[in-house]
Amino acid sequence: MKYARFEIVLAFLLLAGLSTAATNYVNQSGWTLFYGDAESHLNIARRIVDSRTPGYDQLGTVWLPLLHVLALPLVRDDAWWRSGMAGAVPSSACFVLAGIFLFAGMRRAAKSSAVAWAALGLFALNPNLLYLQSTPMMEPVFLAGFMALLYFTILFRDTQSIAAVIGAAVASMAASLSRYDGWFVIPFVTLYFLFAARRRKLAMAGIFGIIAALGPLYWLGHNWWLYNNPLEFYNGPYSPKAIYQRALAQKMDPYPGDGDWRKAWLFFRTAAWMCTGWGAMIAGAAGLFGVIRQRLLWPVFLVSLPPVFYLWSMHAGQIPIFVPQLWFGSYYNTRYALSVLPLLAIAGGCVALLAGEKLRPFVAIAVVVLGAAPWLIHRSPNDWICWKESQVNSETRRAWTSDAARFLKSEYRPGEGIFTSLGDLAGILREAGIPFREALQEGNEPAWMAATTRPDLFLHEEWAVAISGDPVATAVQRATFKNGPRYHLVRAFMRKGAPVIEIYKRD
Repeated sequence: MKYARFEIVLAFLLLAGLSTAATNYVNQSGWTLFYGDAESHLNIARRIVDSRTPGYDQLGTVWLPLLHVLALPLVRDDAWWRSGMAGAVPSSACFVLAGIFLFAGMRRAAKSSAVAWAALGLFALNPNLLYLQSTPMMEPVFLAGFMALLYFTILFRDTQSIAAVIGAAVASMAASLSRYDGWFVIPFVTLYFLFAARRRKLAMAGIFGIIAALGPLYWLGHNWWLYNNPLEFYNGPYSPKAIYQRALAQKMDPYPGDGDWRKAWLFFRTAAWMCTGWGAMIAGAAGLFGVIRQRLLWPVFLVSLPPVFYLWSMHAGQIPIFVPQLWFGSYYNTRYALSVLPLLAIAGGCVALLAGEKLRPFVAIAVVVLGAAPWLIHRSPNDWICWKESQVNSETRRAWTSDAARFLKSEYRPGEGIFTSLGDLAGILREAGIPFREALQEGNEPAWMAATTRPDLFLHEEWAVAISGDPVATAVQRATFKNGPRYHLVRAFMRKGAPVIEIYKRD
């Protein structure tokens, strides 16, 4: 244990090198913005600094804000924005932080460097996580806060210091501002401090609970201030709940697992197996004996909470997970099952505790090799389910985005103005290199409301980019019917299985 500082520096250097290599590889391969969510996260950050009405209001709702805020210093740069690196770099930095806190926490908890290295290897060498950390996705940001929370709770067990309580609370607040499973863990960690504190139990638990709760309370206040509904992210028109209800009203089948624990478990465990690989699964199962032997119950319990949250959410009909073997060849939300990776990494690292002190380094190496074996045998990205999901589900979107972007890049002149909804269509402007301040979009109130409700009076843009039948297309047609500005359809881009993208030009 005397080489702790050196080992942490070494772990940092290895993680930074691995992260940098993966992020550059993904970006050079053109995969950075395959995920539609990655495109959206990047463009939300860009809208805060580049819009007709830039500023705080552009944060919107549903998606928690931490990644968007972290991307602000980089997203101002046009080249970094257009390549997606402005959102990928903060995600990569969070991956490194997550690995460091996992390593330091398990080194302290197990009092073994071998356990820490084995856990880190199982965690960091997973190609699905390496892909996600190379993109503007929330999962690595959450993991940074969550692994920091793990470390500070373990530190508190040993030191009983108020600094550890505050560190845990800040880490928990960061996790709760990146993913909603961060909200789920707060009451459990509050109870941990109540029982783990050897003195001033209520004070320690209260300090943690009050500071950690500031994250969810802030988001409730944000939604109340901007939308007059504290639960806009939960039941507003763009919330997953509202989207699901609209789909059910159109006779779509219920999500697999909705109201069915058995089916929810089947889909989750299948996705988890594909996300983590059989090597990590075997190591994690074997390591439970080491967990029990060393009584490392708290780290295992804490990292079990996110998988429980997602399983419960599937049963409640809040989220679906689709895997191709079980749902008509479809991929969707498979990355949620990656939440089990920290659990497998920690349990798998504890396999080393089953060996004698001198053999532990060799056992740790064997555990890491076992965890990496599925990915060494199947080295194609097609075997990385998170990459495969993003590639399959984005194929048509990327095609019509490129088609429309090429057209606008050649025809659009600065200052003419574009009337559009920046949701899925934001990638067209990004790829064409057209700043968002050129667009009148749904975040530009009250001008947006005026243009959509009375386009004959308030719609002045030269161009309109729409998805057929959306509010933009409807407003353009209404303007013509009401003797307002006349627009004609200059291009329509159609791809099989995708909506029709329409570009209008004002006469």
